[in-house]
Amino acid sequence: MTPELWLEAPAAGSGIYTGPIVDSHIHLFDPRRPQGIPWPPKGDAIHRPTLPADYFAVSKKHGVTGAIAVEASPWHDDNFWLLETLRDDARMLGFVGNLLPGAGDFLPTLERLAAEPLFLGVRCGNLWDRDLREDVRNPAFIDGLRALAKSGRSLDSANPDARLIEALLEIAHQVPELRIVVDHLPGAVIPAHQEQTFLHNLRALAAHPGVFAKISQIPLNASDSAQARNRLDTLWELFGEDRCLFGSDWPNSLRAAPFRDILGSALWFMQHKTAAAKTKFFSTNSARAYRCNGIRD
Repeated sequence: MTPELWLEAPAAGSGIYTGPIVDSHIHLFDPRRPQGIPWPPKGDAIHRPTLPADYFAVSKKHGVTGAIAVEASPWHDDNFWLLETLRDDARMLGFVGNLLPGAGDFLPTLERLAAEPLFLGVRCGNLWDRDLREDVRNPAFIDGLRALAKSGRSLDSANPDARLIEALLEIAHQVPELRIVVDHLPGAVIPAHQEQTFLHNLRALAAHPGVFAKISQIPLNASDSAQARNRLDTLWELFGEDRCLFGSDWPNSLRAAPFRDILGSALWFMQHKTAAAKTKFFSTNSARAYRCNGIRD
């Protein structure tokens, strides 16, 4: 069944989730700013303003009641631009910023942001020419992650591959009190010769109770692809109903399909899960992962 069919009015007993949805992964940016934006580049189909009102214009009708923004810029000051951009929209539940643990400005910026309830954590991984596997060898980086954990915030990863999972496993060993959200796991591209190592390390990582799997970048052909179905089933087996959460990756996902189809793929994946599991996946697990309550005044 194609993803969009899962968004039609459900028949009784169809198993389609119809409750409130929290989208744990969207990006916000505005290329009209005088300084522009570092991503996406000019000429890209999504190089245009994507602000909270733009997101909810396409998602609200599908039951989305809240969203979490994830940084789309390595610029220090854009953490504060993002904060101010979502502050006045109560549907925006918080944001994951961009700071580099161990950098000279990390601790003072973390202290400043930690005073903001909307600040939920930072993102590190395979982006902005960084290598998390190299970063974890830096004692100052690990000290920064300890400070992040002490602040009550979480660590998001970026662009998973076998090397990234290995690095996250090392972080989980060294900073076990840190909550970790592994982004885009269904979309991880793993060469055949690395598959067993990837699965071994992913299983070890999932054994840490503070590690969550963000089920974003579900392949649109997942219902017809045994490989994609196996990946999704493995993630559910490893992380379970209490540590898997939905993210759309909007507007980056628009390169693949409209929002309704991206959500449709997630609805397809969850169709046979229990009602309680669906509620956790689409709504309450985001609060567990990010320590946000899902409600703003």
